[in-house]
Amino acid sequence: MELIEIRNAAAAAAKEVLDASRLTEGDLFVVGCSSSEVLGEKIWTRTSTSVAEALYEGIRSVLDPAGIRLAAQCCEHLNRALVVEEETAKLYRLEEVNAIPQPNHAGGAFGTVAYEKMERPVVVETLEAQASAGMDIGGTLIGMHIHPVVVPLRISVDHIGEATLLCARRRPKYVGGARAIYDDSKM
Repeated sequence: MELIEIRNAAAAAAKEVLDASRLTEGDLFVVGCSSSEVLGEKIWTRTSTSVAEALYEGIRSVLDPAGIRLAAQCCEHLNRALVVEEETAKLYRLEEVNAIPQPNHAGGAFGTVAYEKMERPVVVETLEAQASAGMDIGGTLIGMHIHPVVVPLRISVDHIGEATLLCARRRPKYVGGARAIYDDSKM
């Protein structure tokens, strides 16, 4: 798969997730990504900053005009810490940790690219489950970063390159039991 195809697939997927999630300006969108999986290899075995950059650009091309804030998940070696803009960390009251993602050591290609491309990047240990939606490209496990209750999204894009794409959004918890009436627009 060519880099432009990867970029376009990432943008198309992000657009579908935004539309299905009914996100509003300022919401957090988490992305976990294995560039190795996109290339058809086992996670952590063929890190590619070129692939990560194409994914990042595609996703940002959709999030930025909508005012949605990106949280780029790092790899397991940084305990799935996240790269966010400093302003996002302050707004969401996220505690900064001291780490600089590296593509082949700790952080992964996507976290590294995000750190290099964001205006004022910081690394935070957790989003405290405050993301409203997200994309998991290649089995990187993003669910812990999304508000409870996490709802899987089925969109038309189910792979980017060779990587399986799993998407999710949040929905408000149901309370009140059998007598409650729920707002269908929030389900």
